[in-house]
Amino acid sequence: MLEFFQQAVNGLSLGAIYALIALGYTMVYGIILLINFAHGDIMMVGAYVGFFSISLLGSNILVAMIFAMVTCAVLGVLIEKIAYKPLRNSTRIAALITAIGVSLFLEYITIFLLGATQRVFPASAFPAKYYNLMGIVISNKDIFIIVSAVLLMIVLHYIIKRTRTGKAMRAVSLDREAAVLMGISVDRTISVTFAIGSSLAAAAGVLVGVYYNTINPLMGIIPGLKAFVAAVLGGIGIIPGAMVGGFVMGILETMVSGYGSSLYRDAAAFGILILILLVKPTGLFGKNNGEKV
Repeated sequence: MLEFFQQAVNGLSLGAIYALIALGYTMVYGIILLINFAHGDIMMVGAYVGFFSISLLGSNILVAMIFAMVTCAVLGVLIEKIAYKPLRNSTRIAALITAIGVSLFLEYITIFLLGATQRVFPASAFPAKYYNLMGIVISNKDIFIIVSAVLLMIVLHYIIKRTRTGKAMRAVSLDREAAVLMGISVDRTISVTFAIGSSLAAAAGVLVGVYYNTINPLMGIIPGLKAFVAAVLGGIGIIPGAMVGGFVMGILETMVSGYGSSLYRDAAAFGILILILLVKPTGLFGKNNGEKV
């Protein structure tokens, strides 16, 4: 039983990271019906910004995270303006292929500029400490990751539910044409959505650096895909679903690793995706509203 709770704690830490990335996927899809496959690589850029902020500027982990979030918020807006906005009225497949192209561009421009070798987060950035709670070992990294993710989710919930920007985002998601008639700037709302989603991905990137201690230019591929699975699991376009889906994915992955083999954890994640698409394509929180043709 202790092993089960230990794996659950590990899963919550990993799931918090997946949830932050999944939120960006689901927000963008909810606004413009685009699966932004470059989102995992924005997380990678955030990890590198956090790394250089710590190693070169001597920042602490919180300052590094804020710096990464601001940088990636700007990057997300630029990507939307340059790559996605011109294709807003094109077919979905054109936008999807463009998203894959942006993903590859971010990966290989990073390799060109910084090299392909792994970089290790400075140990001084977050000295590890461990606490024994009734036989369950909890590290300060686990606490930091979970608390940071939950706080960011609370801030996001406040923005969505209590601010004019959040109301505009919900209006554009519900009916873009009606939102325009009500005086809402759709372009501005979409840009803000990309900025918020990208900043959350950047925070997740820094947390990945804290969790695994290493980063590399291709680090965003698998976490990005798993976060997409988490978003689909919860119901793509539904923010609470992305949160729940992220935590479920993290716990599932650690349980498979702990009770089976770590070789099968990726297979389990994508197996869940196939199962969800077969049994409930709209996800746990999704509703089948139909689509006009």
